[in-house]
Amino acid sequence: MATPAFEDIAETFDFLDNWEDRYRHVIELGRAMPPMDPALQVPATKVEGCASQVWIMPQIENGRFDFQGDSDALIVRGLIAVLHALYSGLPVGEVPKVDAPAELGRLGLDAHLSAQRSNGLRAMIKRIRDTAEAAA
Repeated sequence: MATPAFEDIAETFDFLDNWEDRYRHVIELGRAMPPMDPALQVPATKVEGCASQVWIMPQIENGRFDFQGDSDALIVRGLIAVLHALYSGLPVGEVPKVDAPAELGRLGLDAHLSAQRSNGLRAMIKRIRDTAEAAA
């Protein structure tokens, strides 16, 4: 049930030989994301449970889910970009149905993130799912 953008990331990960290259790719994905307006980086958009500073601002237009996100850590900004590829453009009712751990597991991220990063990633997914469920 992954989006074409997420499938592109998965294909790139399959092509990259080692985790150093994959981490570099995740960081590049984060660098390529448009910056989040600092005015949106407020307590209401801050994601608790992350070691880094993380903000996610969900947006629903015409029944489709999207979000802006940002972090003060490059790797986390890249993880936000991966989540954006996973969820952006889906009908809002489909967002909670995405098996994010399984999809991210295809990338092997679960085995290569620290416990703190994994906790933060789960917190970001929870924020996305909760927002979509409330809007559906």
